[in-house]
Amino acid sequence: MRPWIVWATGLLAYIVAVLDRTTLGVSGLAAADRFGAGPSLLSTFVVLQVVVYAGAQVPAGLLLDRYGSRALIASGAALMASGQLGLAFTESLPAAIAARAVVGLGDAVTFISVLRLVPHWFAPRQIPVVTQLTGICGQLGQVLSAIPFLALLSASGWSVAYASAAALGVLSIVLTLAIVRNTPDGSAATSETMSVRETLTSVKTVWLRPGTRLGFFTHMGTQFSITVFALMWGLPYLTEAQGLSAGVAGALLSLSVVSAIGCGVLIGILTGRYPHRRSRMVLAIITSNAVVWTVVLALPGPAPLWLLIVLIVVISVGGPGSMVGFDFARTFNPRATLGTAQGMVNMGGFIASLLLMQAMGMVMQAMGGISFESFRSAWMVQYVVWALAVVGILITRRKARRLLRDGNDRILLEGVNP
Repeated sequence: MRPWIVWATGLLAYIVAVLDRTTLGVSGLAAADRFGAGPSLLSTFVVLQVVVYAGAQVPAGLLLDRYGSRALIASGAALMASGQLGLAFTESLPAAIAARAVVGLGDAVTFISVLRLVPHWFAPRQIPVVTQLTGICGQLGQVLSAIPFLALLSASGWSVAYASAAALGVLSIVLTLAIVRNTPDGSAATSETMSVRETLTSVKTVWLRPGTRLGFFTHMGTQFSITVFALMWGLPYLTEAQGLSAGVAGALLSLSVVSAIGCGVLIGILTGRYPHRRSRMVLAIITSNAVVWTVVLALPGPAPLWLLIVLIVVISVGGPGSMVGFDFARTFNPRATLGTAQGMVNMGGFIASLLLMQAMGMVMQAMGGISFESFRSAWMVQYVVWALAVVGILITRRKARRLLRDGNDRILLEGVNP
C-alpha cells in the first residue's frame, strides 16, 4: 500500500502542475483584456512559459539524478505557487510574463520527478501501467482548470482564481515533504558529484543512445497537438471559430481528459505486453491525429458537434501515446542517468508545442486576428511537425534495432525491439 500512497502524493503535485500550466489557456480571453494583449503577444506570453519548461528539462534531469524526487517535487511546487500568486495580483504585462516563466520552471521539474519514483517503488511488470497512469491521471489538472478554475474566474475574478491555484501548490508542498520518499529505504539513490566536463559528457552519452532520441521524437509527434489545444488555443478555437459556448467548450476539454485516461490504461497494458510493437502504436497515433485534423480543417465552415467530439477524443490519445517515449528512455538507459534521459524525452513534445503556439499566433496576427479562417490556416502548421517527428522515429528506430541486433549495448534494461 505504501508505494501507492507515495505515488499518489507525487501525482497530486503533478495534477496541480497541470492545473497551473493550463490556467492561462482557459483564461486567455480574460488575460487579453487584463493585459491588453493581442493574439501574437498572448501566444508569446504562454510560449515563454513553455520555453522555460523545455529549456530546463536537461538541468532538471541532472538535478533529479543528483538529489532525488522528493526535493525536486517540493521545489517545483514552491516555484509554481509563487508564480501563480504573483500573477494573481499584477496588472503589469512584464511582471505577468515573468510570473509565468517561474511557473514554467517549477513545472519543468515536477513530471519527471514523479516518473522517477515509479521504478523505485513498483515491480517491473507494473512500471508501464503506472507510468501511463501518472501521465493520464495528471491531466485531471486540466479538468480543474476547465471547470472549477474557470467558474471561479467568472464568478470571483482574476485575483481570487489565481490565488486559489497558488494555495493548492502550498498544500502540495506540505504533503510532499510529509509523505514522499525517493526510495523505500529513503535514500536519494543519486550518483556521485561530477565535474562540469563529466556532466556534459554524460549528457552527450545519454542523447547519443538511439533509444533516447526515439523517445524524443515519439514525444514530439504525439503530444504537441493536444498540448497546444489544451494549453493555449483550444478554448478560443472552440468558442470564436467553431461558435460553441464557453460551457460546451469547457466540457469538451474535460472530455479530453476522460478519453486520455481510458486510452492510457489500454496503451500501458499493450506497451507492457507487446514492447516490440511500441513504435507502431506511436505511428498509428500520429497518423490518426493528422487524419482527423485534415477532415475538420477541410470543412468550409464550423464543424458539427459530433465531429469536434471525435477530434478531441482522437488527439487526446496523443497524451498517453507520448508516455511511450519515456518507456523507450527507461529501456535504453540505466537508472543512474534515467532522470536526464526522461528530461530529454520530455523536451520533444514541448519544443514542438511552443513553436506551434508561437507560429499560430503569428499566422493569426498576420491574418487580422482571431477568426475561423485564421485559425484554419494556423492549425495547418501542425503538418510540418508531424512530418519531422515521423522521419525522426523511423531513423532512430532503425538505429535502435540495429544496436539490439548487434548486441553492443550493455546498459539495456530490457532486450526488446522498439
